[in-house]
Amino acid sequence: MLVVFDCDGVLVDSELISNRVLTDTLGSVGLPLTIEQSIQEFMGRDARHLVRRSAELLARPLPEDFYERYAAARDAALETELRAVAGVAQAVDALHAAGVATCVASSGSVRKMRFTLGLTGLWDRFEGRVFSAEEVDHGKPAPDLFLHAARTLGVDPTRCAVIEGNPAGVEAANAAGMLALGYAGVTPAAG
Repeated sequence: MLVVFDCDGVLVDSELISNRVLTDTLGSVGLPLTIEQSIQEFMGRDARHLVRRSAELLARPLPEDFYERYAAARDAALETELRAVAGVAQAVDALHAAGVATCVASSGSVRKMRFTLGLTGLWDRFEGRVFSAEEVDHGKPAPDLFLHAARTLGVDPTRCAVIEGNPAGVEAANAAGMLALGYAGVTPAAG
């Protein structure tokens, strides 16, 4: 059995912080969005989607340094505001104590996960078992990332449970043939 955790919104309470900074950064280039609209458009998706979809909504290419400016502002906010999701460290420790394997599979980069999981004291619980959408051709909602994690760890996808905080991740887990468990931290339970 393998329990696959999404990172943002499941392990670390980053979604509202990241989307607040994203709306500010998008607004600075002429694309006004509310935090709710940002969550709807981008939550659970990788950087490739963010850049492509933002340019579509803006109806012109983004400035070359857009993502770098956003990531720097996001990381500065995360450094002062980020917290682990309440109870998650204890839940992961209980799984490990019961002999259940775990990993992280996120749309975020490994660099970002090292930063956020490190800030919250969670990195050591997953080191060596952290997977990013940067490692596959297609991010969530495609199943590629989850299948890559299972294959790398030598676990049949039907023996995996995925804890996800957004619809794109749940769709990806279902497409991978894995049990999808939704965590409604930011996403409404019906979402």
